Amino acid sequence: MSQNRNKLIELFIGNSSNVVIHKVLGKATDNLDTHSRYEKEVQNSLKKALKYRNIINPINEKLNEKDVNYIKNKIIRNVKSELTSRIIKGYKNVNLTLIETFVEEFLKQSKII
Repeated sequence: MSQNRNKLIELFIGNSSNVVIHKVLGKATDNLDTHSRYEKEVQNSLKKALKYRNIINPINEKLNEKDVNYIKNKIIRNVKSELTSRIIKGYKNVNLTLIETFVEEFLKQSKII
């Protein structure tokens, strides 16, 4: 069970990171078409992340502090890494200071914290 749980946590982290990445990118663009694509990606990843969250631990129960810290730190690292690489590729107006705010917001929404 532990290996499956670890795999589910990693899948949750991946989809959660994708949610935060696309929220930040959505804030960076003025183009409505691009913004709507980012928003659609946020919704798809959010649905998957919440599904994994429910499998990892019942939604009414809190995760232990060790798991919460691991998840939060890994999401922040993943998002910073991906957004930095996109900035290098030429993306404009990407505000890296929004990352921690969006991660906190997402973790509260998914009842991790």
